[in-house]
Amino acid sequence: MAIIITDECINCGACEPECPNTAIYEGGIEWTWGGGTKLTEVDFGDGTIVSGSDAMDPISNEFYYIVSDKCTECEGFHEEPQCAAVCPVDCCVPDPDNVEDTETLLAKKAWLHAE
Repeated sequence: MAIIITDECINCGACEPECPNTAIYEGGIEWTWGGGTKLTEVDFGDGTIVSGSDAMDPISNEFYYIVSDKCTECEGFHEEPQCAAVCPVDCCVPDPDNVEDTETLLAKKAWLHAE
């Protein structure tokens, strides 16, 4: 499953530099698929293709947020999600709406980093 940042976030920013997929962004900041990955474009399989450099709308305007489609829970990089390990208020928690097994997370890592 992906990790989410709850509204208890104090906006300290400790989590952002720890993410190996660049899936964490400051509230109000646009994100891209290509940022921190090797993706130059994303094909959604329904005829929609997005450039890796296209700016996407922020998921939160108030708190740091995690793009769940870029989150691999640090599988293949670390033994535990690094955002949760460094969060001083324990607001980086598993997202029950995005449950993925280890195999899926590792496949996502390979896709993001074109292995």
